[in-house]
Amino acid sequence: MQQLLIRGGRALQGEVPISGAKNAALPLLCAALLTSEAVTLHNVPRLQDVRTMLQLLQHMGVQAEHDAQGTVRLRAQQLGEPEAPYELVRSMRASILALGPLMARAGRATVALPGGCAIGSRPVDQHIRGLQAMGAEIAVEHGNIVARLPQGMSRLRGAHITTEMVTVTGTENLLMAAVLAEGETVLSNAALEPEIIDLAEMLIAMGARIEGHGTATLRIQGVEQLQGCSHSVVADRIEAGTFLCAVAATGGDVFLRGARCEHLGAVLDKLRDMGVDIECQAQGIRVRSPGAASGKLTAQSFRTTEYPGFPTDMQAQFMALNCVAQGTSTITETIFENRFMHVSELARLGAHIQADGKVAVIEGGAQLSGAAVSSTDLRASACLVIAGLVADGQTIVGELHHLDRGYEAIEAKLRGLGADIERSTA
Repeated sequence: MQQLLIRGGRALQGEVPISGAKNAALPLLCAALLTSEAVTLHNVPRLQDVRTMLQLLQHMGVQAEHDAQGTVRLRAQQLGEPEAPYELVRSMRASILALGPLMARAGRATVALPGGCAIGSRPVDQHIRGLQAMGAEIAVEHGNIVARLPQGMSRLRGAHITTEMVTVTGTENLLMAAVLAEGETVLSNAALEPEIIDLAEMLIAMGARIEGHGTATLRIQGVEQLQGCSHSVVADRIEAGTFLCAVAATGGDVFLRGARCEHLGAVLDKLRDMGVDIECQAQGIRVRSPGAASGKLTAQSFRTTEYPGFPTDMQAQFMALNCVAQGTSTITETIFENRFMHVSELARLGAHIQADGKVAVIEGGAQLSGAAVSSTDLRASACLVIAGLVADGQTIVGELHHLDRGYEAIEAKLRGLGADIERSTA
């Protein structure tokens, strides 16, 4: 089993490149199913989730290769069986994103109900209802979503769809289904995340007709076919936010090349209120912090909400920062249940946190002390890395398969900034 060994207490200095966003790359990869022509994606992070998605696409007959420079070349010239089996999708919820493109291109699909991080229920009923509104016949049987067009129907048909809740993957799935549907589709209550804008821009480059991306209402005029394209994946705002919290906690001066301020508004506001200096530049973000040890950082309360609010994917990292900043703070998690599983691991390092349901109260100013801790999900693992960077002594972070799902070479990037961190086999 692999683990990270972290010896805390070092300020971070220098420059770090921000990788392409995992949460953008996965739907972009699935979008290649919509055309028989070649698709080239640049700035694709080398992550376990990306590898799993490529295996899934190859299983369906897609030619796919990922080079060392982060370029993925795909061609779905001839689709095989439009099926996403459980053995390939059980570890990754984003596998559901194959459903919409398969229905649009092949008119049928069998997709196993997905797994992923154990951070609470994330139902796919909104995906199913939206596709049913577009004419698909769908049943859930033996752990699979089985979808097909009814007899005599050659394409999905446009519809006006209002989701009951804001759903990122639901918006992405229905958007991809709609681009090849007959007529107009209107998606109301659509998610606003930058990753959805990135997907829409790629689809437009493929010949799709989309309006309103970046707003809560998307209008899609279906076309008969899409062409290939070349597209670069948007920078990962959650990776950037993780490094911002790491520098804030340890102290230092770091330039995050490729990070985009306009995608991190709520996080940047809280960091500035805390006492961290943030400078937005054309090529990235510069962050300077006195560090928690200075006693000059003030803990900040927040509640997670849909974009552009404070992201749930930054809750754990900011909790680690609040543990060592001064004062008492309250964090309210409104998106997922069971997303405070990192609290008990932070307590092993000396954090003072009381969690009750969706609310956690953090008593700041803790002097963290290194210990062995275990990751419980992707963002919790990043939270424990940040805590280890400021803790006295050595922290050992285990269960790294969670971390590797969403962070590309994080220990190498941190080491390049001066952190004392290495990966080893237990």
